[in-house]
Amino acid sequence: MPEVSGDADLDDLARVLGYLGAVPDDDDAGPVEVAPEIYELPFWTPAFCAAVVRAAEAVGFDPDPDDPVPGYEVSLASISPALFQRVEIDIGTRIWPLLQQVWPLIEYRGLRDAFVIRYRPGEQETLRLHQDIAQVSATVRLNDGYQGAELRFPRQAWDNADVAVGRMIAWPSLVTHPHEARPLRSGTKYGLTVWCELPDDLQHY
Repeated sequence: MPEVSGDADLDDLARVLGYLGAVPDDDDAGPVEVAPEIYELPFWTPAFCAAVVRAAEAVGFDPDPDDPVPGYEVSLASISPALFQRVEIDIGTRIWPLLQQVWPLIEYRGLRDAFVIRYRPGEQETLRLHQDIAQVSATVRLNDGYQGAELRFPRQAWDNADVAVGRMIAWPSLVTHPHEARPLRSGTKYGLTVWCELPDDLQHY
């Protein structure tokens, strides 16, 4: 993946479209189990996270009325198909082999979706308990400066309040890891949600 370092003046468009400065220096660090079957690993730099947030705001957030768990979201594909493709490749080539260290039988079939979700006072302040339709789910914290809206896993008695910006949390979807966003108390929270596609023999379900 292309990288730059120390370029605070890099144009957001160039950064996001070129995936420049996205990958942190410790990109080969293995996954660390932070709760039962929940793993943390490096994904994006804080500077790239901030650029994605600005790009998402430029496109705009809208809830999908047909979504059973509606949120104020914008897909990376809506920000830029090139960005979505680069994330899909990055996860397949850099992140998936690391996750296979702990889940050897998972099969990468690309992304079902990857989107930025926003929590803001008077707009969306929480998210109900739910499970994802995906093989593996992940989230990346994109900003600081807010309180509340922690992603909480009741069965595992864990939340992501202490996770740093740019770090990815990954877990198996569908059955064992229902999760929710606790109420936002102040500020605006942005997070990246990633759903990895089901294996070929399950995609028709």
